[in-house]
Amino acid sequence: MSDDPPLIDRFLEMMAAERGAARNTLLAYRTDLFAASDLVRGLAGADAAALARLGDSWATLAASTVARKASAIRAFYAFLEEEGLRADNPSDALPRPSVRRPLPKVLTTADVDRFFAVIAARLEAERPSPLDLRLSAIVELLYGSGLRATELVSLPRRALSGDRPFLILKGKGGRERLVPISDRARAAVALWVQNVPDESPWLFPSGKGHLSRIRLYQMVKALAEAAGIRPDRVSPHVLRHAFATHLLEGGADLRALQSMLGHADIGTTQIYTHVDSRRLVELVNSRHPLVDLKPDRP
Repeated sequence: MSDDPPLIDRFLEMMAAERGAARNTLLAYRTDLFAASDLVRGLAGADAAALARLGDSWATLAASTVARKASAIRAFYAFLEEEGLRADNPSDALPRPSVRRPLPKVLTTADVDRFFAVIAARLEAERPSPLDLRLSAIVELLYGSGLRATELVSLPRRALSGDRPFLILKGKGGRERLVPISDRARAAVALWVQNVPDESPWLFPSGKGHLSRIRLYQMVKALAEAAGIRPDRVSPHVLRHAFATHLLEGGADLRALQSMLGHADIGTTQIYTHVDSRRLVELVNSRHPLVDLKPDRP
């Protein structure tokens, strides 16, 4: 029997305690490591040839999937080295695919207006449905503040207490960040929270816990369909992308956006600079200091 299970558990404990790895990251690492362990009959004792064969077995997988699996295994071997459990690191035998970061799906401001038009029409009823009040609060927070799906569904009931126009969230890697909350979002949450039981610890309760990510995805896609937008174009994360893209198009500072989104590396935030090139030219022509200097005539 392989010695891997207790070593993988120790590795994941280290990732959680020392590096603040998110729960979803730990689950993905666990799945990848146990799958690789089964294929090579034990990662802890595998050599470079075994890892090369493992890499060959990934030939039909997407480059992004191969990169993720290889990253998990490399981190595991680095842990074994640091703990003195292995003198060498055979992970150089794993493939290093070139992964091009895809541009995020983009919603126009007109698309987002259609979302809010559907919600507004539903809220005009004499007695709006609590489910529509919940949907209004959710979309206002996703698009108005750029929350991640996990961050939104796990918000405490009193997360937006008082007149405080911001949230302090703990996101990926346990990093805290300050997220501004618009007056619209606070008003939408204030209407919704009247329907939340006093004993609920969650802002968006469901059953014995909080709203699930899967249910959140279903709600957003149903709203897209009602707004006449293809559901496959929309998800909670696409609304987060729209928040970032539309802020940049409105002149937001990239560093401020990095802080609001909770990105550790500004390189991640820079993906949102895929704004219309025509607008960038207009920005230079209208805002650059040299605009006011007339060229000398010969």
